Amino acid sequence: MHKHRILVAGVALATAGSAQASTLTYVPTDPSFGGSPFNSSHLLGIANANDKYADPASAASNDPAKQFVDQLQSRLLSTVASQIADKIFGANPAESGHFTFGDQVIDFVRGAESVTLTIFNTTTNAKTTITLPLLGG
Repeated sequence: MHKHRILVAGVALATAGSAQASTLTYVPTDPSFGGSPFNSSHLLGIANANDKYADPASAASNDPAKQFVDQLQSRLLSTVASQIADKIFGANPAESGHFTFGDQVIDFVRGAESVTLTIFNTTTNAKTTITLPLLGG
């Protein structure tokens, strides 16, 4: 019986090949951490599929009336900003000015090297002051 064990062990050793190992290298999947940039859309798709949170603001943003009001307000503010910029930096710049738009009161004063704008919200009493350098002046 002892000879049988030695014979089995000898055959096992003779038939076993040499074991080889290589270096194990970690490769990240997420492109944020150095993974392949081609994984981005796949990972985003999985994240979106697993996202169960419904943003209440996104439902309101699909309202055409709200979109129209937002665009109109943006357009009006852009027009007012253009008029103020023209008064400050235009062909005939003013030394100071006062504008009222809704609950916003905008004042500007031209100095020797800069223009100071003061924006005051009459509803919240929030005051913002911006100093702009006069270039080439």
